[in-house]
Amino acid sequence: MAAVRSAFRRLFSVSGFSPPPPAAVAPPAEPSTNLFVSGLSKRTTSEGLMEAFSKFGQVVHARVVTDRVSGYSKGFGFVRYATLAEAAEGINGMDGKFLDGWVIFAEYARPRAPPPGQTPPPPPSEPPYGYR
Repeated sequence: MAAVRSAFRRLFSVSGFSPPPPAAVAPPAEPSTNLFVSGLSKRTTSEGLMEAFSKFGQVVHARVVTDRVSGYSKGFGFVRYATLAEAAEGINGMDGKFLDGWVIFAEYARPRAPPPGQTPPPPPSEPPYGYR
């Protein structure tokens, strides 16, 4: 009976608990004219996104990423401004604000990573063969 009680205590003791390791925090993205916008409503359209962000500068392009089957928003999109200053104003003006009833988050977009199993081409160190 004592052995069962001891095993039960070990099983549910606090000392046996180890929290998961902290998640790696990605470094902030480099400033660019392209913004990543998350937290979008399913009803948000590319036109609505462009209209909301155009208050802070000249929007070159705005796109809400949609599901291929349903056509509804996947909850994120991209906005491209003409200049870096306008992009910074767009982040300051829209990050944490409401759009279509949802709180959205705006940040600089990170470049897309290469697909797994594929290495990026090395930078050219010299002209290709035959071009000198």
